[in-house]
Amino acid sequence: MGICISKASPEIHEIDYGHENVIYYQDTICDQKIGSIHTHQGSKGFNQDAAILYQDYGMDNGAFGGVFDGHGRNGQIVSKFVRNKLPSLIINQRNATMMKGKTVNYEQDEFESKDFHIWKEACYSAFKVMDKEIKLLEHIDCSCSGTTAVIVIKQGDDLVIANLGDSRAVLGTMADNGITSVQLTIDLKPSVPSEGDRIRKLNGRVMSLKDEPHIDRVWLPYHDSPGLAMSRAFGDFVLKSHGIIAVPDVSYHRLTPNDQFIVLASDGIWDVLSNNTVASIVWGAESEDSAAKEVVAAATAAWKQKFPSSKRDDCSVICLFFHKKKQQDLDL
Repeated sequence: MGICISKASPEIHEIDYGHENVIYYQDTICDQKIGSIHTHQGSKGFNQDAAILYQDYGMDNGAFGGVFDGHGRNGQIVSKFVRNKLPSLIINQRNATMMKGKTVNYEQDEFESKDFHIWKEACYSAFKVMDKEIKLLEHIDCSCSGTTAVIVIKQGDDLVIANLGDSRAVLGTMADNGITSVQLTIDLKPSVPSEGDRIRKLNGRVMSLKDEPHIDRVWLPYHDSPGLAMSRAFGDFVLKSHGIIAVPDVSYHRLTPNDQFIVLASDGIWDVLSNNTVASIVWGAESEDSAAKEVVAAATAAWKQKFPSSKRDDCSVICLFFHKKKQQDLDL
């Protein structure tokens, strides 16, 4: 289930997003799309990615974008479940804080919005509740299944980014030499020193397989399973007592006139395309509506070229634009 938020009040109406992998939800009062979303199934089986671009989320010209990369036997179920529930959980937590007049203790950075800390606490609370709801799913074993999550909440010129796992958010901004990229999230993998340290302190093992020495994975203390390639995720409850957590890394970005768009994508994109390459593809796309599809097409072609003997990963992309692209921009 999803949400429809009334501008006149904090009332939330439930809607059903269904079971498609990607969803662009546009309120009836919106007459123009602000981005695009696209996915392509890899060669490993089910497409376990899920994503949503929710237009008119919250207040003040808002939007919500989220990409969820499932893994394990039931990963495709978990990713859609999180996609369908998390937006409403976050807005509920935010509204509860606002309506009760709760104060959030923080040391405010001069560049941060006061509302950021309310959204930040809402993300922490919602992610915690989300993980509990996954654990309570009937007839779905999530001991070795789960999903990553990377989300962006846009409220006016404020961006709140929350990341769990190895999907990624990248900003496209104008520089002297044209469009360039700024990575807004850290890929939360066991190879990150602080992440690996936390896992090892709780007796989780971090090591790579002989045939993929460049990928660190998380294993149980005395069993060669499950081999999780990220350090934070929803689900994966067999590893929750060994350092895998569902606590997001939450950050803030204040939009400037040079900032043009943000891209959220699963690791199937970033494994074969650089941040700058993705930014260039998005900026050079025929339209906002085709941008995500063009990134996915480029990644699919790159997989065939770079890893011809490997199974291609699922690839999912959201492009959220902050300004309407002008024709002269497309001709650059």
